[in-house]
Amino acid sequence: MGRASREKSREICCWQCNHQPSSHVIAPVHDGYDARNLQLETRCATPETHPVYWKKITLVGVGLLGGSLGLALRKRRLAKSVVGFVRREASVAECEQAGAVNLATRDLPRAVEGAELVLLCTPIGQMLPLVKQMLPALEPGAIVTDVGSVKGSVVHHLESLLARAGAHFVGSHPMAGSERTGVAAADADLFVNAVCVITPTRRSNQAAVREVGQLWKAVGSRLLRLPPEVHDDLVSRSSHLPHIVAAQLANLILSPEQPKEQGMLCANGFRDTTRIASGSPEMWRDIALANRQNLLRALSAFGNGLRDFKRALRSRDDQAISKFFEQARQRRDRWSASAGSPLSE
Repeated sequence: MGRASREKSREICCWQCNHQPSSHVIAPVHDGYDARNLQLETRCATPETHPVYWKKITLVGVGLLGGSLGLALRKRRLAKSVVGFVRREASVAECEQAGAVNLATRDLPRAVEGAELVLLCTPIGQMLPLVKQMLPALEPGAIVTDVGSVKGSVVHHLESLLARAGAHFVGSHPMAGSERTGVAAADADLFVNAVCVITPTRRSNQAAVREVGQLWKAVGSRLLRLPPEVHDDLVSRSSHLPHIVAAQLANLILSPEQPKEQGMLCANGFRDTTRIASGSPEMWRDIALANRQNLLRALSAFGNGLRDFKRALRSRDDQAISKFFEQARQRRDRWSASAGSPLSE
């Protein structure tokens, strides 16, 4: 490995119940990154409740993920008070009625005042302006984390900003979700046994990193520690690309230009394949733009595979076509059997 590659190397490790890595794997963060060495925590599938307790946790945004966090925190009695910041007056009653928070408010400084832990549960594009608004009200030493699907830009903008205000930022991303939106779709067990990626940097406060890890373990997640740039590269293929594919399938097949009978011939296969296309357009717009370079590479690789299949189809190459489907079946079956992440994002 050359000097440049060595300088890009990062430590990737799993987190065990004592919040210490059980093993360490040095993996280069570049196009040759070997994900086969990556280890994932398999313990702590049952949510921990006894070692963690907060006086006040604030959820900035109380939709599906924020609402599910609030329900989980309250169900497991992990915080004396869970406060939610929302934008609409109607959301105040919705959040409290759903039981996701003790108090919902449209007053952001009031929401974060005195909070030990603040979770940003909004679309990525809203995070920076909201953090700027909350800075004067943050307690010294407060810990801020997020649930965003892209980590590089979020960590870059928020880590230094919060550090200057005497607070700590640690990025996180629970690999759990649904095509449904809003607090009405929230589920207290959404994060149970789901993988949650923690993305600290060399500048991260280690006590804050442990605290964020404790939070996600307490609601049932398995923890995986990755550098932000590695996280973004991996999810561009496993999470972001599938959403683009599902959206394009829906756009193409359900286009008004198609015959009126087209939708009548869309059965369970189409429904399952396009389910995630019903997700929030605002959220996915922000994700696509924030991770555009990785997503462009993923789209190119996907297009190359389709081009190979088209070539085999044109030439009636039955062996290549059979290999295409057989390889896909074997790879998916192996992944499914290994239960890499039982909940999809």
